[in-house]
Amino acid sequence: MSQFRKPFYTNINPSITTKSLDEITAKTGNVYESICVLSKRSNQISTQIKEELQGKLNDFSATVDTLDEILENREQVEISRFYEKLPDPSIISTTEFLLGKIFFHRKTEETKEEKK
Repeated sequence: MSQFRKPFYTNINPSITTKSLDEITAKTGNVYESICVLSKRSNQISTQIKEELQGKLNDFSATVDTLDEILENREQVEISRFYEKLPDPSIISTTEFLLGKIFFHRKTEETKEEKK
């Protein structure tokens, strides 16, 4: 279990807390734009966590598994429990957003016209 490094989001409180709407809109000036940024980052985090978990669990897959081997593999169970205890990706993305760790930019009308 100690062979892999702990991700940065293990220090985030996994419980759901109410966030100030003013804090969320302060970064972009628009509630909907802030929610869009949060949802895109949440999807990125979810995909990253899923890939990490699959990579670690693939190490344990064997061509022939017996019931005894599946039940006795403690390290695999520990890894699964670790990922179950992680906060929800939306909580992670909201915390990152409020701390200013998410970079985003807007496409303006000028840049849209330049690409055409």
